[in-house]
Amino acid sequence: MENRCLPKKVPGFCSFRYGLAILLHFCNIVIMAQRVCLNLTMVAMVNKTEPPHLSNKSVAEMLDNVKNPVHSWSLDIQGLILSSVFLGMVVIQVPVGYLSGAYPMKKIIGSSLFLSSVLSLLIPPAAQVGAALVIVCRVLQGIAQGAVSTGQHGIWVKWAPPLERGRLTSMTLSGFVMGPFIALLVSGFICDLLGWPMVFYIFGIVGCVLSLFWFILFFDDPNNHPYMSSSEKDYITSSLMQQVHSGRQSLPIKAMLKSLPLWAIILNSFAFIWSNNLLVTYTPTFISTTLHVNVRENGLLSSLPYLLAYICGIVAGQMSDFLLSRKIFSVVAVRKLFTTLGIFCPVIFVVCLLYLSYNFYSTVIFLTLANSTLSFSFCGQLINALDIAPRYYGFLKAVTALIGIFGGLISSTLAGLILNQDPEYAWHKNFFLMAGINVTCLAFYLLFAKGDIQDWAKETKTTRL
Repeated sequence: MENRCLPKKVPGFCSFRYGLAILLHFCNIVIMAQRVCLNLTMVAMVNKTEPPHLSNKSVAEMLDNVKNPVHSWSLDIQGLILSSVFLGMVVIQVPVGYLSGAYPMKKIIGSSLFLSSVLSLLIPPAAQVGAALVIVCRVLQGIAQGAVSTGQHGIWVKWAPPLERGRLTSMTLSGFVMGPFIALLVSGFICDLLGWPMVFYIFGIVGCVLSLFWFILFFDDPNNHPYMSSSEKDYITSSLMQQVHSGRQSLPIKAMLKSLPLWAIILNSFAFIWSNNLLVTYTPTFISTTLHVNVRENGLLSSLPYLLAYICGIVAGQMSDFLLSRKIFSVVAVRKLFTTLGIFCPVIFVVCLLYLSYNFYSTVIFLTLANSTLSFSFCGQLINALDIAPRYYGFLKAVTALIGIFGGLISSTLAGLILNQDPEYAWHKNFFLMAGINVTCLAFYLLFAKGDIQDWAKETKTTRL
């Protein structure tokens, strides 16, 4: 309690810890833009993005084949290309999570961001060779992006004061929804004006430049930062005084496997990534097949949900820290509240999308709300592992992300197969499957989630006194 007055001496938003959150925010924007831009450029890259028996000639109208080379890839191949990035992410999760406490994140994140950017530059020439080489590039890109998205969580063990975790992590994670917003907003215009290859070149160059900034500006430990004020260093270290060290030690695997609160986090991470990937990946296709718009309008409409999702994520961070700092709710109550908002609200809106969207505007509104409300999870189950086991946070985020990525991999691949085989009722099947998974996982979370450090995550011998 001796650090009670320190926050008054340390600036909030204009501080190095918030500067780090903004830097990570931009890193996440770039890797998501590099990942998601293919969802829209696919409309211009191929001569067939709609299910059999459905006609939609307006999507590719007036696109110049010189600027936009067209490839004959079936819906099954397109689904594999779109989901292949998750194959790479599956491979890298646990190694990065395990190394995050022992190896400098400066090198891991910086080099991975650079690799992802170089691979983005290589996708257009790879597409000229064939779909198989594009899949290889996407798998390697998934490895690089998985290292960035998973490795960054270990940073907050040393950088995030407990009462600022919601704000700092929501600022960082909101980059994952701002990235799709920017990618979908500008990709349609770039495809139309410059050709789809320029989308990958632009995002690739931006990523290379940002990786250079990362190597210059980031320091793994706030105590080693040469320009941070001593008051901010003292504030961060004193606020984490009761937190155990994350030094080398054996992992309590058996205890983790028996931990119901951990399984609650894992299952809801699976539900979140399943839902998020389905909506992110197939929103342009849904708009294309139901609203029959051109590629430029498709990009604008597809980007709308992510602007609102960005706002929801920032608001969720402010609200969660406000509820905790004022002691209005306990930690577990706050996590359950935002998990419920982030997992159940999208279910409500996709059902409305299927049965209450009678015109263009209602379809856009429900699709926007279904995508955007997922962002409330940023302050729910997605940060809960830092509450119950800060010592193993990097490893646990890797494990939960790994299992969640399987959900993303399955959802995008399965959705492509369903769209190809049953075009008439494909969206009903995809959305009801998503709803069933979300409701089941949420019920488990509400029953078993916790907000305090679990016994298996405690180690009194190495606790700072």
